[in-house]
Amino acid sequence: MKFRRKKRFEAEVATSSLNDIMFFLLLFFLIVSTLANPSVIKVLLPKAKNNVAFNKQQVTLTVNKEKEYYLNNKLIVPADLENAIKRETSSMPDPTIVLRMDAELNIQDLVDILATGTKLKVRVVMATQFTK
Repeated sequence: MKFRRKKRFEAEVATSSLNDIMFFLLLFFLIVSTLANPSVIKVLLPKAKNNVAFNKQQVTLTVNKEKEYYLNNKLIVPADLENAIKRETSSMPDPTIVLRMDAELNIQDLVDILATGTKLKVRVVMATQFTK
């Protein structure tokens, strides 16, 4: 007498939890990819509600309404700005300039200073007024 199974055993893969795992992996990689390049577009305004403090060694560049340039509270000639920044930041490993500009100045003045910082490979951060 020959006994036969009526139903053959077929291998199954349970995929019900795969959807959850794939969703969490996708979410994780999306978050990590945005943190990898956080400064794609940053707009720093003259007035801000957040206050950020720096602990690094930094150079302060102040420009008033009369377009007088002060580098670490020393008056400098605008034509000598590049050389003065180069002298001040030459001994710093990661040079940072905190730029304090009057809100009434033209945007071209800001662009000229940022171009100088880019040329010298110096990080330029614009100081803003803290408002509540």
